[in-house]
Amino acid sequence: MTSKALDAALADIDTVFNGFASPTETGCERCYLPEETATLRTPYTRVPADLVSRFVFEGRDHFEDHAAVMRRLLPQTAHAMADGSLDGIGWEQHGLSRVDWRAWPPEQAAAVEAFVHAWWDDTLTTPQPPYPVHEVFETCAAILGDLAPLLDRFRTQPVVEAHVVACTRAWMFDLITDDSPFRWWYRGDDAALVTALQSWLAAHAPAPLRAQDEPDLAIKAELLALPYDDRWDHPIWTSASATN
Repeated sequence: MTSKALDAALADIDTVFNGFASPTETGCERCYLPEETATLRTPYTRVPADLVSRFVFEGRDHFEDHAAVMRRLLPQTAHAMADGSLDGIGWEQHGLSRVDWRAWPPEQAAAVEAFVHAWWDDTLTTPQPPYPVHEVFETCAAILGDLAPLLDRFRTQPVVEAHVVACTRAWMFDLITDDSPFRWWYRGDDAALVTALQSWLAAHAPAPLRAQDEPDLAIKAELLALPYDDRWDHPIWTSASATN
């Protein structure tokens, strides 16, 4: 069951993007059949679910008007993201991260932003969300082009603390060596992304990690605040618990 905030955001997406289409869309004739591309030109009809996933994660160069295609697909896409039926989350670059949706008319941009925030909030407060939390985070970050509002939404309650553990585990291997854990961040500022994640984890993750009985992971999070060479002098790297 989704939250009231997510239900409201989905309803807004349905209203704002109702009846959209890409009227002159030809699509990639090598990848799509004429009848498949025709669904993008036809408003007020449902696109088959498997085709929605293919279109959403397709490259911009496969469409005549990629932004129009994304607006056409948004109602079905948003609902599929919310219920976990959109194949590709965590595996491919989401189409919303490829378009400049912030340049769309204000009510459209506001609906997209509100949905992304509501989807992230709903994920955080769900014990077993449809997608791994770190994959939702990366998808949301890529769409928003910003980590700050997502990190700010981590709250101190048991469900969220467990998600902090999952995200820290997923990111630590890369962050401890100053690498980016994100595969779909194409903004050219990986160093800033890595620094932001490291700073947040070092400052905010240790307490919830210890509350979830993850002392070694808490120490590693704290080490992210140190210069690269200094991290490896800590005795945790030679302790039994760290090597198991």
